[in-house]
Amino acid sequence: MLLKHLQKEASNVFLNNLKRDGIKMTDEYLILKLTEELGEFVQSYLVHERKCRPEKYLPLPESKKTISKELADVLGLIFVIAETLEIDVEEALIKKWITREWIKEK
Repeated sequence: MLLKHLQKEASNVFLNNLKRDGIKMTDEYLILKLTEELGEFVQSYLVHERKCRPEKYLPLPESKKTISKELADVLGLIFVIAETLEIDVEEALIKKWITREWIKEK
């Protein structure tokens, strides 16, 4: 799937879930939600790397799955924010990271 398509699909899923749950989407909500998901990703990373209390340790396949799911949540929220702000993530990523067009023009 192209990133543009993923961005649109992730946004549709997220917006449908908000409607279902009766949550009003605002810019503030999106930023708070991204922060929440980033925190969950960091927590799963700490467990995966065993930099936490031993009772939180998970078998490697399980911790890998958990960290993957949390990273997907972070990426999904980024897609939703981009869609809301009418930003083409694919174009931005190419211009900033790949061609470095946006770096050169400072």
